[in-house]
Amino acid sequence: MKIIKAVNGKSPKIPEDCYVAENATIVGDVEMGKECSVWFNAVIRGDVHYIKMGDKVNIQDGAVIHATYQKSPTTIGNNVSIGHNAIVHGCTIHDNVLVGMGSIIMDDCVIESNSIIAAGAVITKNTRVESGSIYAGVPAKKVKDVSKELISGEIDRIANNYVKYSSWFKE
Repeated sequence: MKIIKAVNGKSPKIPEDCYVAENATIVGDVEMGKECSVWFNAVIRGDVHYIKMGDKVNIQDGAVIHATYQKSPTTIGNNVSIGHNAIVHGCTIHDNVLVGMGSIIMDDCVIESNSIIAAGAVITKNTRVESGSIYAGVPAKKVKDVSKELISGEIDRIANNYVKYSSWFKE
């Protein structure tokens, strides 16, 4: 059973057109935009600081979104895909970003628009990923620029597919 609950008087704000899987957890000061989806076993914990998400954000299976107490909120822009088992913690992710499976983005990082964080990458505290970059490795470093083909073929495609996938579960 999904858990959606208030913490310290703050309740999640989830638009009606969003999809939340039956065993996802969303608690506290969480605000989601339109056409978002939160998948199986994902956790969005707005208990220690706020978490704000734009439109068309998908939080895939097993991902964890959290923040740092009284210090670092988490802000996620529009058209962002957070891959399976990724951890996004106390950081800012701008629009049109793909966060790969199993990657970790730590406190006070900024991921600028049109970027890709490779599967398994670890973005260490205070890192700024410049717009249009692909970062990979542990610790993650820039490996190349994102091509226009990757923006439409991966970043946009995945975000749009998750809007479609979520419609299958709303029927």
